[in-house]
Amino acid sequence: MGTTDTSGGLTKEERDAVKDRAKELREEAKAGKNRAAGEKAVQDAIKDMPKGDAEIATRLHEIVADAAPQLTPKTWYGQPAYADKDGKVIAFFQSAAKFKTRYATLGFNEDASLDDGEMWATSFAVTKLTPAVEKKITELITRAAG
Repeated sequence: MGTTDTSGGLTKEERDAVKDRAKELREEAKAGKNRAAGEKAVQDAIKDMPKGDAEIATRLHEIVADAAPQLTPKTWYGQPAYADKDGKVIAFFQSAAKFKTRYATLGFNEDASLDDGEMWATSFAVTKLTPAVEKKITELITRAAG
């Protein structure tokens, strides 16, 4: 996990993520739901990642564009994310380096259409992209986007 800090319960990495989100909200208010601005923000976020995370994020971005072109790219807490027509984040990528965690994460929010009985996964550790992993991601993104 990240650096501990007792000055408010948030680690430095978490405080930085909150600042990123505030900046994103200000930028979204200026730009509206602009696909080009979101695309640029996602590409910039990926460029700031270490090589391994950037490679996974780049390929994930391509998979989302192919599997669910109706989702709009944007950043969310400084990380690549994909929103529905109402601007709600459906899926997101979290670099392992962002919060100094063991692995990168592909996550889904409550508006994703992943419901499956009484219990289902909403985030997945991603350590390497193989054809089988890419196939599973494609299935999840397609389903999540509705």
